[in-house]
Amino acid sequence: MKYTRIADTDCSIAQALDVVGDWWTLLVVRDVAGGRNRFSDLVAELGVSRKVLTERLAMLVERGVLERLQYSDRPPRFEYHLTDAGRGLLPVLVALQNWGAQHVMGDGTLTATSEPASAEARRVHGLVGSGIPALRLPAADGTATDPVSGTAKWTVLYTFPGSPAVDPALAPGWSDVPGGPGCTLEARTFRDRLSEFDAADAAVVGVCTQRPEQLARFAELENLPFPLLSDQELQLTTALRMPSFRAAGADRLKRATLIVDASRTIRGTLYPVPDPAASVDEALRIVTGL
Repeated sequence: MKYTRIADTDCSIAQALDVVGDWWTLLVVRDVAGGRNRFSDLVAELGVSRKVLTERLAMLVERGVLERLQYSDRPPRFEYHLTDAGRGLLPVLVALQNWGAQHVMGDGTLTATSEPASAEARRVHGLVGSGIPALRLPAADGTATDPVSGTAKWTVLYTFPGSPAVDPALAPGWSDVPGGPGCTLEARTFRDRLSEFDAADAAVVGVCTQRPEQLARFAELENLPFPLLSDQELQLTTALRMPSFRAAGADRLKRATLIVDASRTIRGTLYPVPDPAASVDEALRIVTGL
């Protein structure tokens, strides 16, 4: 595979593009981050020719973005996983997603939600039947935690932008950002209805990109008995391509809810979430209906 090398050796942007400037390359990184680690899975997802994919994978391994791990001896077969350098590209992918949603597919307005008939909403609803890859996100106490419960039959995994009570700089004019306010109301409603989720053998887990110590403070202020996990490294956001936006210099998750079974398969979704309190009722209805 021949590349025209970028001559500007003093510009880190130019040198980064020398590695990931080809659009197929970034899509390969995107899908490996989403748990598609085998050649056949990547071919099926991307619709790329086997020759092109072979070249891109070899280049990414050579440049230290991916590592090639053998999972079968007879015949020898390999999986591809992100290295530390590869995980360092996750904010780049999320930045492209946010920019595309706001400025290419949107009208440039800052928003923490979208329309029910939007491409973003279709993408979230299209997650039904797909799996959540093995991840560990820091909990409020810093403990690396699986976002999918290992004991309950169901996990109600809800994402939210963050609490301004523990981050006053969440965004300028936060109360005016469409879909932004309501995180506290949603958390309180889950708290007050938790016994009903327990009765349905469903664990409730909240995820946002605020730091663990901020989540600990939020849980303390609102007396939340369920775990809050930090996706500050954007692992879950990238793996599922969850709707997100950028405000006040940080990437934020939009409000959404996933119903996940014990095999890590997504069985139901809620997005957009115009009414945070009503979404808790709807999540409970989906769980009991399943």
